[in-house]
Amino acid sequence: MAAPKKGRNASAQSKPWRSLALILIAIAALTGGMFASGHTTPRLGIDLAGGTSITLRAEAEPGQESAINQTNMNTAVQIMERRVNGLGVSEAEVQTQGDRNIIVNIPKGTNSKEARDQVGTTAKLYFRPVIATEVSGAAAATPSPSASGSASGDSTEKATDKATPSGSTSPSATSTTQGRAVTDALKADPTPSTSASSSASPSASGSPTGDAGSGKLEAQYAALDCTNKEARAKAGDGAKAEESTVACGQNSSGQWQKYILGPAEVDGTDVDKAEAVFQTQTGAGWVVTMKFTDAGSKKFGAITGKLAQNTQPQNQFAIVLDNDVVSDPSVREALTGGSAEISGNFTQESAQSLANMLSYGALPLSFSEDSVNTVTAALGEEQLKAGLIAGAIGLGLVVIYLLVYYRGLSIIAILSLLVSAALTYTIMSLLGPTIGFALNLPAVCGAIVAIGITADSFIVYFERVRDEVREGRSLRPAIERAWPRARRTILVSDFVSFLAAAVLFVVTVGKVQGFAFTLGLTTLLDVVVVFLFTKPLLTILGRTKFFGNGHPWSGLDPKRLGARPPLRRTRRPSAPIETKEA
Repeated sequence: MAAPKKGRNASAQSKPWRSLALILIAIAALTGGMFASGHTTPRLGIDLAGGTSITLRAEAEPGQESAINQTNMNTAVQIMERRVNGLGVSEAEVQTQGDRNIIVNIPKGTNSKEARDQVGTTAKLYFRPVIATEVSGAAAATPSPSASGSASGDSTEKATDKATPSGSTSPSATSTTQGRAVTDALKADPTPSTSASSSASPSASGSPTGDAGSGKLEAQYAALDCTNKEARAKAGDGAKAEESTVACGQNSSGQWQKYILGPAEVDGTDVDKAEAVFQTQTGAGWVVTMKFTDAGSKKFGAITGKLAQNTQPQNQFAIVLDNDVVSDPSVREALTGGSAEISGNFTQESAQSLANMLSYGALPLSFSEDSVNTVTAALGEEQLKAGLIAGAIGLGLVVIYLLVYYRGLSIIAILSLLVSAALTYTIMSLLGPTIGFALNLPAVCGAIVAIGITADSFIVYFERVRDEVREGRSLRPAIERAWPRARRTILVSDFVSFLAAAVLFVVTVGKVQGFAFTLGLTTLLDVVVVFLFTKPLLTILGRTKFFGNGHPWSGLDPKRLGARPPLRRTRRPSAPIETKEA
């Protein structure tokens, strides 16, 4: 049984080049991927790269000051974090300050503008029926819906986001026709509110059944120019959920649409879940699926049943966020299954953006931007510089210690540190665009701490090898006999470090997670480097004369290590026999 074991060991010892080739191929692949992706440096957090800091102040409805409480503030923080994470913004910090402020820090170099737009979008999400719509700023265009399509089944709603306004014979005739159509639509009120708040009376609901109400909305609608930023901001300002209003939205062609919308029938809290899905079976491409709560399902079924009886654009409902129409799909039949699917000319980005708005659009409170500040990275750069200097000093001391104490073995340790650094750098650079990892100051500290962990693994192995040499063994058997015991110690040590990093990552938030993540990553890389680089490289160098013969500068000189030759059994000399003559 001993012979096969020896053969297996000899086979393993004779192929250390395989391990070295594997790790070198991995480094080359990671480096190639880093340059191919265009992300040759790790993404930096707000403390290193600077960014935008937004202060949001909670505002309650009149008579509902008790709504500003810790529970609602924490819920708002979670929703804002999901909004930002849904956009792929990394290292964004969302936290409360005091009893009614929320601070949002968005790093530079991310899609911070879009994140600011959505985080600052603090109004609730509403589903409103469309009464009238047309392309804003185009006097010669007939009222044309910005979304068209059909619905099939009781749980699928299809919409095509496109606006194709058709021409007309004369601007004056078109304008007169539009005005008459809008007036007729307002008086007809094709979508009376189904909500409890709007069913009491027309005046209370704000439904434009009266001449005064319809005239006011018609005037607002006629004067509204959605191509003007200030006009868009003021459109429908102060309108309540149970009131009809005017609003603006941008269609897929980039044109601004203006709308007259009826009272809100469904709000954002009625949406249980929304996500972007790529449909391969139906060939619809990117779609947005929605699931409603029990109460929302009833409301949505009722309003879609009424809308399905109308013609365009009054068979459409507008998804309104902060009085901005983000989508306006049409309905063909009542959707009572508790779910719906919005399809059209979506890209992955636009479908994900709409899904984020539907999922996280309803905040328990209203917020206003109290301040928006640009954060410079000057302080972070100074701290980073100080940290890098400290890391360089520590690394230099480690290298000096290795050179003095381990001599030739220090070459293996230094090369292993360089391989570990290359793996860490390339992986961090690739993690930025893939999972949104951003390097902050605590993460840099974690990388510096990892230098000691990696060096400790080398020292454990080297000392095991030297112990075998001290016992009188030659270097090649000493390298192989020392490996099992050193491997066990290294794995236990790294497991403890990784477990501590994992626990720290789970129980902490914010920047401390950056430290834990980096520490855990470098600990795993330490195991990879020791197994695939340090051990095979020492096996190869152990076959050279410089190390194998125990050169004084190799760090493995038996005389300097105090090695003793193996004990051999010898016969004790017998005492001489004295003779009488002697």
